[in-house]
Amino acid sequence: MIVCSDPEYWQLGSVMESLTTTSYAVLALLAVEPMTTYQLAKQMERTMRHLWPRAESVIYEEPKKLVATGLATAAATHTGRRRSTTYAVTEAGRLALKDWLAIPGAPPTLEFEALLKVAFADQADLDTLRDNIAVIQVIADGQVDYFTVRIDEYQRTGGPYPERLPVTMLIARFQQEQAAAVQRWARWAQSQVENWEGVTPQTGARVPS
Repeated sequence: MIVCSDPEYWQLGSVMESLTTTSYAVLALLAVEPMTTYQLAKQMERTMRHLWPRAESVIYEEPKKLVATGLATAAATHTGRRRSTTYAVTEAGRLALKDWLAIPGAPPTLEFEALLKVAFADQADLDTLRDNIAVIQVIADGQVDYFTVRIDEYQRTGGPYPERLPVTMLIARFQQEQAAAVQRWARWAQSQVENWEGVTPQTGARVPS
């Protein structure tokens, strides 16, 4: 637990309890450097969409919440006639982020529509099951290729934040390994259902070995 002597930090109390994981994800990006909401949305897309996917509209609202709690500041800037707001983390925000990082995170959850369709394949037919496994194969192949290219980019250039490369590579390798695991499963599943005649024991499905 981080100890802060600033009384304003402790006055945040009940307001900070309303912050979500998404709030802290945005706060973490602001701790890297000040950003506009457009830049935040792009960085969330680049760095977090495979870890913590959220709608862009949600990302645009979170900085306002952080400003209201005193964890971030907002400053209007202009490019010609175009007005934008740049958000920056406050000292209280950095301390709150450190507090949050020190708390053990929740276990992973999986939101995978194509896999859900495999789970209930016995309510359809064999062709549908095979098609859904094939879709998973395509998704996994694409993700493996994507993360392989991204890792190569990081190794060559250091990425957009070279000073963060050690932890960035930890996450990139996790994502690559996760995609490779799904890829291996899809190939195995395809081999299992290749000789099935149906999707139930009565119609010719067999328990996978």
